[in-house]
Amino acid sequence: MKKRRIGLSDLYVSEIGLGCMSLGTDEKKAIRIIHEALERGINYLDTADLYDRGLNEEFVGKAVKGKRDQVIIATKVGNRWEEGKDGWFWDPSKQYIKAEVKESLRRLQTDYIDLYQLHGGTIDDPIDETIEAFEELKQEGVIRYYGISSIRPNVIREYVKRSNIVSVMMQYSLLDRRPEEWFPLLSEHHISVIVRGPVAKGLLTERPLEAASDSVKENGYLDYTYEELKTLLPKLKEKTGERRSLTATALQFCLYDPVVAAVIPGASSVEQLIENVHAASAPPLSEEEYEWLRQQTKASTYQAHR
Repeated sequence: MKKRRIGLSDLYVSEIGLGCMSLGTDEKKAIRIIHEALERGINYLDTADLYDRGLNEEFVGKAVKGKRDQVIIATKVGNRWEEGKDGWFWDPSKQYIKAEVKESLRRLQTDYIDLYQLHGGTIDDPIDETIEAFEELKQEGVIRYYGISSIRPNVIREYVKRSNIVSVMMQYSLLDRRPEEWFPLLSEHHISVIVRGPVAKGLLTERPLEAASDSVKENGYLDYTYEELKTLLPKLKEKTGERRSLTATALQFCLYDPVVAAVIPGASSVEQLIENVHAASAPPLSEEEYEWLRQQTKASTYQAHR
């Protein structure tokens, strides 16, 4: 599988990674999916301490044991929970980040994290203190690089200006083109985009629209009503179906701009994983196809969703 560089780092990741959040809580099944991913050329695994309260990191750690040097592991920090209590709360403090990284290292069974990401962020955070925590962890060799996972414009702007982030993880798809407004700024600063949600909750797959959630049927998806989706999705399938599946079209759309380093669809089964891997080997979009897709879909900004 082709690899791309994250920012100016020395992390070269497969264009399609594995978003581990949807692996579930069945250990054998989760590890089987991760092993299949590695065998098929995926070298980039994205997890978080919050996913199933650390269990997801544990599965990743067990799956890559003996293969650590072949894998780029990204995880996240900032959502704090306490054993025996429901829910979690936001804590981007230096003290918490430097304590919690040790727990992630333990669960992942490793002594370093390739990409450590702030799992959210608000403009009211002690941003300089948060950056200081990541920089100290870099100096200590505990993490190699750091980034943020955020869709908040003001937060992204501050980290671009004040930190050495190499990546910003954002939800991006044919049906959610909001991140495009940030591509020029991030490209200018040599910061990569890591794409999550590239198939828009399964809407951009071969799954029939009728199988969508009740929420989508009642409220649509972002700027699209359910009726608009009923018109748009068949048109996309018909136009692109000769060369690639809708899933492949969706992933290749996200990969078109070089500011994107990797797309990380989730997989809750080996079959889903294989479909994602096949999408990576589909023909890249031509300029004409890319522009046609842009004309059919809505460009939006984060301002419109505040």
